[in-house]
Amino acid sequence: MKPLTALKLGRVSNLPTVWTNALAGAVLAGAGSFGAEFAVMLAAFSLFYVGGMFLNDAFDAEIDARERPERPIPAGEIGRGAVFAYGFSLMAVGVVLLAWIGFAFEPRTGPWPALGGLALAGTITFYDAYHKNNPLSPVVMGLCRVLIYVSAGLCYAVAFPSALALGSALMLCYLIGLTYVAKQENLEKVENLWPLLFLAAPVIYGAWCTARQGSVLPFWLLFTGWALVALWFLRRRRKGDIPRAVVSLIAGISLLDALLIAATGSVALAALALAGFGLTLAFQRYISGT
Repeated sequence: MKPLTALKLGRVSNLPTVWTNALAGAVLAGAGSFGAEFAVMLAAFSLFYVGGMFLNDAFDAEIDARERPERPIPAGEIGRGAVFAYGFSLMAVGVVLLAWIGFAFEPRTGPWPALGGLALAGTITFYDAYHKNNPLSPVVMGLCRVLIYVSAGLCYAVAFPSALALGSALMLCYLIGLTYVAKQENLEKVENLWPLLFLAAPVIYGAWCTARQGSVLPFWLLFTGWALVALWFLRRRRKGDIPRAVVSLIAGISLLDALLIAATGSVALAALALAGFGLTLAFQRYISGT
């Protein structure tokens, strides 16, 4: 496989949002320090993401041949069977890496990280195979990101604190809204706009946190402002605005991670998540995020 083909199949421009998901999941689970296990964890979730993107193209090859013939499989850059093999292999290695964390690194949470990884791999595969014409596909996509939170948390603790549960719920809401935006074909009808209400949940939570903790304010303003920019693209509806809104909301995942981390009082780590947002925007300039 040529490197450029792998980059296009893996949609690697969005990888920083996976890294900030892992950081947020760990912080929300109560992780106070990070060592070599964190690097292994980032590698594992990167493999899950890239493997899932490979499988997405493999399952959608026939549809892409009609609607997106420039994608690597219909363009003849690589065979569908090879993409399936790569996709499943990458996720299998991701599970192994999580198992390694559970048994070889403190606090040694045992099989739980690997079990979280298996659940993540299964959910990714289900989404890739059945997301077309499935009204619940936005929920399934949201669960994929939630399971990154959960699996990252399981690397540090078996008992889930309320912060991780709440953060997972807010990320699920955000992904439901984002994925519905990506699936909309006609946003001029009011009835097609109601899924965007899910995006309001993290905005409201951020406002509540800001009222209690002033250090959250800049993170809430950045997240809310960026979400409004994406919605403005939808409102304007010029050529290319819907894809622009989608990739903007994808980059905004890291802003939500930063907001949730800041709400725990870890402002420095929240600032690190902001770097993931900047990296995603930079990478999207060169490699398509959708």
